[in-house]
Amino acid sequence: MAELGALFSLIPGQTPSLTLGLLLLVCVISAFISAVTGGAGGILMFAALNVVIPLRALVPIHGAVQLLNNLARVVYVREHIRWDQCIPFFIGCTLGSAAMTLGLANLDWQQLPLVLLAVLIFYTVFKPKKLPEIRLKPRNFFWVGIATGTLGIVAGAVDPLLAAFFVRKDMTPKEIVANKSVMQAWCHALKVPAFIYLGFAFSEHLGLILLLTVAAVIGTRIGIALLNRIDSELFFNLMRAALMIAGARIVYQLFAV
Repeated sequence: MAELGALFSLIPGQTPSLTLGLLLLVCVISAFISAVTGGAGGILMFAALNVVIPLRALVPIHGAVQLLNNLARVVYVREHIRWDQCIPFFIGCTLGSAAMTLGLANLDWQQLPLVLLAVLIFYTVFKPKKLPEIRLKPRNFFWVGIATGTLGIVAGAVDPLLAAFFVRKDMTPKEIVANKSVMQAWCHALKVPAFIYLGFAFSEHLGLILLLTVAAVIGTRIGIALLNRIDSELFFNLMRAALMIAGARIVYQLFAV
């Protein structure tokens, strides 16, 4: 915890306690958004934490927080998990994450996956009604897993990519939240051994990870309670709005580089 002061002192004019309080509030809000809409909360959390945490440390820290937060969300909606989608995803995600960890992470191509992710998001949000929803067969979630595992190591937040494949009326809101949460948890779990292999010491950041996780779990609990009260049409409208925010953030990130 001694390093928190050094991290939070990066914001001029703000005390470490105030900065920590603001980050905890952002974690509550972002987890709430993810629980209600199924997406974009991870991007919001990532962007906020990036203000005070260097990117090299942020991806593994964000991954650890999101792992614990998604596991907490799964507890509330576990009966809605569709394992026929999740198991092919697990296999693909593991392969993608391993390939990136074992050498591809050194290549300077981080903008390419962000461009593809932005295209996928804006197709999902703005596609004409005559064009079909992206309704993959369960076995084809293997390929989503490959993309998610690869992207997760270099880009951190993966929820916008997954959300694009869950804007579909043949699944209920709780099924969408449950399956996205399980898939995201698996992707973030793979980051732990990956970044240990790459030399990141999670033990040195354990205090910060636990504090942010507690805040995220509080936001998740509030969001799940609200999810039980909204209808499907409102859910999908909120999900599209969340995707739009995530897409705008990615475009900004591409042009800011």
